[in-house]
Amino acid sequence: MAGDTAAATVGASTAATKAGHDAFLFPCVAPYYRDPLVLVEASGVKVVDSAGREYLDLFAGILTTSLGHCHPEVTARVTEQLGKLGHTSTLYISQEQVEVARLLADLAPGGLRRTFFTNSGTEAVETAIMLAAMYTGRSEVIALRLAYSGRSLLATEITAHAPWRPVASWVAGIKHARPPYAYRCPFRSPCDDTCVEAFARELLEVIETTTTGRPAALIVEPIQGVGGFNVLPPAYLRRAAEIIRSYGGLFISDEVQTGFGRTGERWFGIEHADVEPDIMIMAKGIANGFPVGATMTTDEIAAAWTAKTISTYGGNPIAMAAAGATLEVMVRENAPARSSQRGTQLRAGLKALAQAHDWIGDVRGMGLMQALELVDDRTSKAPSPARATALLEAAKAEGLLVGIGGLYGNVVRIGPSMLITEAEVADGLSRLGRACRVVSAIRSRAS
Repeated sequence: MAGDTAAATVGASTAATKAGHDAFLFPCVAPYYRDPLVLVEASGVKVVDSAGREYLDLFAGILTTSLGHCHPEVTARVTEQLGKLGHTSTLYISQEQVEVARLLADLAPGGLRRTFFTNSGTEAVETAIMLAAMYTGRSEVIALRLAYSGRSLLATEITAHAPWRPVASWVAGIKHARPPYAYRCPFRSPCDDTCVEAFARELLEVIETTTTGRPAALIVEPIQGVGGFNVLPPAYLRRAAEIIRSYGGLFISDEVQTGFGRTGERWFGIEHADVEPDIMIMAKGIANGFPVGATMTTDEIAAAWTAKTISTYGGNPIAMAAAGATLEVMVRENAPARSSQRGTQLRAGLKALAQAHDWIGDVRGMGLMQALELVDDRTSKAPSPARATALLEAAKAEGLLVGIGGLYGNVVRIGPSMLITEAEVADGLSRLGRACRVVSAIRSRAS
């Protein structure tokens, strides 16, 4: 009887929280699932909802809890900092901000050693674009289709997904080139290295026909995150950097999702192409869930920002304590190597699922950034967002959290903590396998 009473109390509390969400937040704050989860507790790769049910989290708050939820070293450092100094603004110097900037300079490629801290990836993008404009004296920016850059007016304009662009164009001078997309290549099937030059010619044409020929920058995600973990070939990234620089523009690498070892073997996604960016953008996993954005560049380019500027919360001591602890653990645990090892295990399991289910059209990604593109059938390659939604729900029923992305919402995204263990990856694959069988059974009944 007491158990029934406790369950009823929990149910009422959960219902009240969901009702409050519907009543007081913007309707656009839309959670996953037909029956959304109310999360109340987490540790490592496990999260617990308000009903006490545990889930294996393979999406990590959109690839953000890079060391896992509530990592003890991050928690301890933040707790200590809370009792010492909570806020300064950029009008004062803090040891915590300087130390994180020093750590980033040690990890970043080439001459990238100057950092401007903000609170999010969106702000980091804004900082990078403004800096490129000041350095070059130009205002036109080239981005790629399927890009996602954030939710500010400028970042939304750089984003090339209609569902993520709520208003018509307001910002002039943003142009979009076609990115390589091996699974849906318009030039060859299967796509191969000969396609790189075709995509490079398309980028050249965009610059020469839709701009003044004097672009300030090209901004690129080495793996397009919201675009469905679309991996851009290293050869293309090298050509793209050559092309934008030949027109006097800067090459900006958006490492918000690909940074800090997630792609395996290297600290940043762009390093797989042996390209040193002029500006690099980071956020998400940099502080294991605390709000930190960072824009890095060289001494010369950083010196171009001569106007007054301030970031009230950028470099906040508490957020910097989290970032410092996170980066130290990443280095000690060799996050790039761990992502490579566990990513190889994850990729093999996903390929096995694709062999068993003909509606899994493509398996792609690098390291612990892997995806399944779901289709009606492999011949037509027609996107199947309904099947992706069904798999999301079936995974939830198995106690597994994954994400959805892609232009059509038909890509299942997996990006767990980089400290995930071999046993936890195996557990996740087992749960995902059961969810896939549920989706296949639904398909069989429908036909």
